[in-house]
Formats: sequence, C-alpha cells, structure tokens
Amino acid sequence: MATATTEFNFSGLAKCLIQEGLLTEKDAKTYIQEAQKNKVSLITYLVANKIVDSRIIASTASIEFGMPFLDLDAIDPRSLPLNLVNEKLIRKFNAIPLMKRGKTLFIGISDPTDPHGLDDIKFQSLLNLETVLVEESKLLKAIETGLDSVDTTMSDLMDADLDNLNITGGEEDPAKSDANSDIDDAPIVRFVNKILLDAIKKGASDIHLEPYEKNFRIRYRSDGILHQVASPPANISNRIISRIKVMSKMDIAERRVPQDGRIKMILSKTRAIDFRVNTCPTLFGEKVVLRILDPTSAQLGIEKLGFEPDQQKLFLEAINKPYGMVLVTGPTGSGKTVSLYTGLNILNSMERNISTAEDPVEITVEGINQVNVNVKSGLTFANALRAFLRQDPDIIMVGEIRDLETAEIAVKAAQTGHLVLSTLHTNDAPQTLNRLMQMGIAPFNIVSAVNLIMAQRLARRLCEHCKTPVTLPDKALASIGFKEDEFKTLKLFGAVGCELCTNGYKGRVGIYQVMTLSEKMRALILEGGNAMQLAAQAQAEGINDLRASGLNKVRMGVTSIEEIDRVTKE
Repeated sequence: MATATTEFNFSGLAKCLIQEGLLTEKDAKTYIQEAQKNKVSLITYLVANKIVDSRIIASTASIEFGMPFLDLDAIDPRSLPLNLVNEKLIRKFNAIPLMKRGKTLFIGISDPTDPHGLDDIKFQSLLNLETVLVEESKLLKAIETGLDSVDTTMSDLMDADLDNLNITGGEEDPAKSDANSDIDDAPIVRFVNKILLDAIKKGASDIHLEPYEKNFRIRYRSDGILHQVASPPANISNRIISRIKVMSKMDIAERRVPQDGRIKMILSKTRAIDFRVNTCPTLFGEKVVLRILDPTSAQLGIEKLGFEPDQQKLFLEAINKPYGMVLVTGPTGSGKTVSLYTGLNILNSMERNISTAEDPVEITVEGINQVNVNVKSGLTFANALRAFLRQDPDIIMVGEIRDLETAEIAVKAAQTGHLVLSTLHTNDAPQTLNRLMQMGIAPFNIVSAVNLIMAQRLARRLCEHCKTPVTLPDKALASIGFKEDEFKTLKLFGAVGCELCTNGYKGRVGIYQVMTLSEKMRALILEGGNAMQLAAQAQAEGINDLRASGLNKVRMGVTSIEEIDRVTKE
C-alpha cells in the first residue's frame, strides 16, 4: 500500500482523505484522473458525484490545514462584497469574498491545496487576503446567487418595486419608440432604476457612468471619495446612457456636445429626490454624471454641521443682522450650499421675503423664491440681483460671486438694508477679502458691507464601530501642530474599516474658519493689506484657521490626522 502511495505521489487533500479513511488509494487515484480529465478540482468532482459529503471534506480539511471553517448558510450571498473581485476570478478559482476589514479581504475557498488563484485575486483587489474554509456545494451555490444579485449584472433586478418607481423628467418621442425600443427594455430600465435607488440608500452625492474601450464603469461618490460599484458589459453602455438621457429630457440622438437635464424620483408622499444630469462626449462614448440633490440635506440643523460653539455663535449673529454680507468660501464639494441653506432655513419665515439666484438651484425650499440663472437667455447673476432689488427683498442669496458686476450689486444691496449671502472660490477667509479687492471692489465698500466670512471643508468622520486608538511619538505630534502640554492626555484615533463603513469612515463633518471684521482688520483692509497680512491679523485675534479647527476635530476623536491632512493641505 505504501508503494502505491509513493508511485502516485498523493498529496494535499487527497492524502488527507486517504489518511482519514474516506477514500482508498485506488479510488483516490481514479478520482484524481477523472477530475483532471474533466478539468475540475478533486473536491468539485467528489462533491458533484456525491462520493464524499462536502461538509465532511470541509471539516476534515479545516483540521488538517488549520484553517477556520464557516458555514455559508449563515450568510446571505446577496450581501457579500462581490464587486471587490472580478467575476472571472471568482468563477475560475471558486473563491468568494466574504468581508472586508480595513485593507484585508476575507475569502471563502473550498480547496486549501490550490493557492494559485489567491495571488491573482490579491493583485486585482489590491488587498491582503485571509482564507476561510467553506463547503464546496454551498460555495458554488453562493457564487451563483451572489453574482446574480451583484450590481455588475442585470439579471439580479427581481425587486418588483423597481418597475413601479415614480420617476419624472421625460420620455422619448412616441414617433421614435420603435427606433429606441431597446432603451425601454425591462432589464435596462430596472438596472438604471436600481443604480439610482442604491445611490440614494448609500448616501452618495454623485453617480459617474464612464465608458471605456473594453469596459464600462459605474462609481458612486460617498463622503467625498469615489468608489466603483458596478461594471456592466461594455456593449450595453450606450443603452444605459440613452435610458438616462430619455429620463432627463435630453436629445438621445445628439452625442457630440454636452447636455444638461434633470430627473425627479418620488420615493413617498413626503420625499422626492432630484438628480442633476450632465453628459460629456469622451473618446469611447458619453460620460454621464448625476448629482443627487436631496432637500433633506439642508435640513440637518445647525448643530450637526460641525461648528465649534464660538463659531456657531458668530454665524448665527451674522445671519440675524438686518443687513450686511455673509460670504462662504471653499472649493467645489466643500458643503457651502448646505451651510447657506441651513442659515436660510433658520431665517425662512412668513415675515421675510427671501430670494435666491443659483446656477442651478440644487435644493428646493418652500417659502423661498428661487431663480435658476441662465446665461444663454440673458438671466445672469447680476440681472437676477437687479430684479430682486425691485421686489422688496429682505434676504438675498447669490449662488456665487464670479465677476465685478455681480460683486458690486451684492455689495450695494448689503449696504442699503439687505442681508446678502453668497459664496466665492477661495482657500480661506483672509484670501476672500483679497479676492474682492482684486475684483475691483473698493476697500471702503468691503469694510462697510462684509459682516462675516466663513471658509470650510468637509472631512470624513471616523466610524464609531471600528475606529482604533493610535499613538505617535512626541516629535510627530509637535510637527502636526499639537502643543507639548497636551501630549500626555491626547487621545487620537485611526481608521480601520468594517462592514458598517467605507474604509473606516462613515459620514462627514464640517471644518470651519469663521472670521468677523474687527476694527484692526478693517483698518488693514483700508490700507490695502494683502492676504498674508490679513491671515496674520486673524491669527493674532485668535481666529482658528482650517488646520487648527481640523485638529480640534482630531482631539475630539471625530476624524483622523490623515483625513485632516487630506482636506487642509494647500
């Protein structure tokens, strides 16, 4: 018997099953040869032909190879993170992603003697792998069920609600219905509906649909970071994009120039979500980006924005003044609109006439007169402001001050008894004053009109379920900006990652620099001071810059040093 073993050189699982008395050497040799002939693994052959029960194989291998064993019946395959690994690799190597924790991906396998595919999976996912042993029969079933439900296919859309979503925005011309019938194919319609609905459920702010030569990528922007969620077949990209163009009242025959549109999804009697849609021609088709406009985002309440107590007090005092200008500054996506609308919601009452000019209106609020700027038709920010001033306004909000004409009208309105709220694209509050001077606004007009300038950024919040304490040497803490007297009591946290968050973060918090104009600051402006001088004066007056406000959030355990470095670096 020993001679036969040596001749055939049994190894791995086959050797283990022979030693446990589950197979004879003769039978094992036959089964191995049959498996090779059928180009399947030994385990697949044994289970498919019901020679050895898959649970017995798994438990035996678990003991022999010292690997943890998991019963897949305890997991819903549709909830597994299958989009982290290419479908071809999952099927080729019979390996299923189970859970991602930080930079580690737990993979379920049924054959511990075949590690070849793990290197390919590790390379493709860019994650460290931990293997878990599962039953072959349940693994194959989980792979099929999971891949049928993952976003990268369209056969998963079995939820009847996807057919009944109340979506308005436009339908194609009936005369063209025959030519465009593929756009209304049930799988296409339901797939697009699911993409929109999933984005809302996951709290995404944007959806990106990007066609390339050999693949088609769909990504969501969540908490300011893009994540891939689906990769449908490239040959249906045009049908998916055409469906979105039809929904948003665009010309589906025009693919050479950018187009803008809008979609409204009614989720209930009390909640509707708007999508602002833009297409842009690229080398391999039209890229589509949908901005998700959720009115509830502007109803968070000022306490949830992330203000420190003194900053919140200054902001509330500024917006409750009967006249003057409040400016919010920061890059695109820093939460300026939400901050302004939070203030407008506080001010919105029957006694006040509030008008806004935006490009475009992102959040609709009852009780506020909102105007969509349309430069092509002649409705510019400046023209809208002139019209507002003839309509007995109390409060005016200008989406953005882009030019001297708009700036001059806004300043004049602030000086003549109106509260004006607006935004500029500058890095911090002192630079905003300098920008107004560079535009051509006279320094004496700036000091008489501006009440408050607020610079802001959005930083990702650490997940409360998995954040972990971190320690750094004193030298590193000093270089980051912490004071020596707080080194011993400082409690810092870092991101880990769990099933309840994305890479250790969940949600976002605002980081602010809130600056009023003191007498010394006004004198410096009148003298023509530059941004560096204004920043030095602000620091001398104890006004936290964005970095200092961010470090306060780190001290509170709200976010990490890495995240503050990301959002406050110049």
